[in-house]
Amino acid sequence: MKIRKFNDEVLYAGDIVPRLDKAGLDFLKQEALKNPRQRIRLCMHRGVDEGIHEMFIVHPRDAYVRPHKHLGKPESFFVIEGEADIILFNEEGQVVEKIRMGSPDSGKMFYYRMDDPVFHALVIHSETLCFKEVTAGPFRREDMVFAPWSPEEADAAAVVRWMNDLR
Repeated sequence: MKIRKFNDEVLYAGDIVPRLDKAGLDFLKQEALKNPRQRIRLCMHRGVDEGIHEMFIVHPRDAYVRPHKHLGKPESFFVIEGEADIILFNEEGQVVEKIRMGSPDSGKMFYYRMDDPVFHALVIHSETLCFKEVTAGPFRREDMVFAPWSPEEADAAAVVRWMNDLR
């Protein structure tokens, strides 16, 4: 597997026909541990301007995925390994649904597709969560809106309190 490093948390597949096997997933989990935030994504698309973005993502249990929504972009999410809850919020920050997710053999939901811009976040229950995410490109930071009622990642104490409340 050829890999092109974009930054410490983002890699791009460099093969003509990108592919991923168990060894590649294990590699991603090891590479994630080397980062301060212990997360990584392998992009199977060629760059930020592509029309479809397919990514294999690894997050640790304590990862904070700040509640956000995507403007005009669908998102699908498929759990490969691990367990987590996808939390859906209304505009005021109230939890409206908790989707318990796990790998296909867990008996839990393993896939969702979100077409509308709904605030959502992750609460990870396993040591690591490995998932595939697909969304529309091109990537533009302004297409992702963080929930104003959620703590910023830099405020570690507020994040810990907020995540404990969600759990």
